[in-house]
Amino acid sequence: MGVRGLMSFVEERGSLFTELQVRDTKLVVDGSSLYYCLCFASASDFRRGGDYGLFAAPVNDFFGSLRRCRIAPFVVLDGGRDPSDRKLPVLRERAADRLRTACGLSRGGAGELAPLLAREVFVQALRRLGVPFVQCFAEADREIAGLANRWGCPVLSLDSDFCVFDLAGGFCPLSHFQWRSVCAAREPRGCYVPARRFSVDRFCRNFAPLNKSLLPLFAVMNGNDYVGLAALETFYSKARLAGGCAKGGGARHGRLRGLLGWLSQFAKPTEAVDSLLQYLKAQQREEIRELLCTSMEDYTPSEVNLEDFFEHGRYECEAAGSAGIPQWVLSALVRAELDPFISNVLLLRSTFLRVQVENMQRPSAHSTALPIRQVIYGLLLGAPQGSPTAAPGRQGEEAPLVCEFSRLQKTIHNTYVRAASLPPELCGDRCPLDKLTEVTISCRQVLLLETLGVQMSSLAPVPRHLQLPAAVTCYWLRCSEPPVKLHQLKALLLMIVSGELHRITNDP
Repeated sequence: MGVRGLMSFVEERGSLFTELQVRDTKLVVDGSSLYYCLCFASASDFRRGGDYGLFAAPVNDFFGSLRRCRIAPFVVLDGGRDPSDRKLPVLRERAADRLRTACGLSRGGAGELAPLLAREVFVQALRRLGVPFVQCFAEADREIAGLANRWGCPVLSLDSDFCVFDLAGGFCPLSHFQWRSVCAAREPRGCYVPARRFSVDRFCRNFAPLNKSLLPLFAVMNGNDYVGLAALETFYSKARLAGGCAKGGGARHGRLRGLLGWLSQFAKPTEAVDSLLQYLKAQQREEIRELLCTSMEDYTPSEVNLEDFFEHGRYECEAAGSAGIPQWVLSALVRAELDPFISNVLLLRSTFLRVQVENMQRPSAHSTALPIRQVIYGLLLGAPQGSPTAAPGRQGEEAPLVCEFSRLQKTIHNTYVRAASLPPELCGDRCPLDKLTEVTISCRQVLLLETLGVQMSSLAPVPRHLQLPAAVTCYWLRCSEPPVKLHQLKALLLMIVSGELHRITNDP
């Protein structure tokens, strides 16, 4: 999520922070914040798709610094979109922002855009380093807060929402976590990472004082990923908020100060909501009340017990259970063995295809992989098989549709894509998702090779561990538009050879 302007607002007030020497502690890490932070700090050129080696190096260094200080990190990653999909308008705006950045980069301009595989590289690094991590079913903020409060340890993030959660161990902004400057203390306790910790209690004492139970309402009224300011503009136009009329660069923070001052007159959120609604038209009030109350719940720590996951490998999530997600899918999702793309397709039948730097006059590069995605959709959503001997009632049945948000030249466009029909030899009439793991390896291989348009006999001379890259390369050569040029193929083959040499040298 994120509260507009809140992070810069609190960082201007040094008294809201305390200096902290982080060592000998558990640390709950907002994985999404961390990988973006490390990615943008490590890359000097975002135009060419990402140098993943340069990205992996600071990931290693970061967790190396934590080890030196005996800090036990537990990384929590965002999952898919919330089943209610309340955030869809914001996600479309962000996709459009990333597309504008990509357009600028493609013309030689400046900007920061995470390359397509940055998240996957980060997860690979976590596995290699043995860092405990979990990928939540949906957005991770509430589960991060719940775990940190259970352990009484700090949260490390860049997300301003953690200025709103009441965290027992406080919130350490990544921008003040000096992991590159580990201090070797003279005292016996040893090394530590210098950091600053934000305190909700200090924040509330600065404003009149303010009851901290009002902070979720403050976040919602100021505008976050779920509630836009437009819904409350009538209130702001009529209420006289002290400090809310600041001119120039301080106008945004003036509104924050004014809102905090206004809220400080109330003892609890219900009183403030009742007062706010009096500024609105009668026919709007119940709708806005419901919107505010629902959105405030987003700042309540989750009841999902991540401690149970990290200690025993169990992840129980009511939202996943009520959505009917098979257990093997949920287990793979929480271990980041499956991308959140999977849960988005299963629950919402829609997905965002990540923006990248490319020639904006040509079709999106994602169009090359469309046949592969259609097969994935068929497996996930149970598309009918394509045989004319399908069971009665299945003949003529249309396959499910999935809405893909992708680039159409310089705009974000949604296209409905039909799932591919599955070959009858794979699963007879249908292959229920919960039974997919029971399909034989030989049948899985047949489907994979048919999807890629490759015969197993043509892969026989290729070393076993390189057969999949070889098959994907064949698919790329066959389906790419515009066609692959010889120097591009040579570059790919050179990188495969380089990777093999690196593997042999470093892991004989």
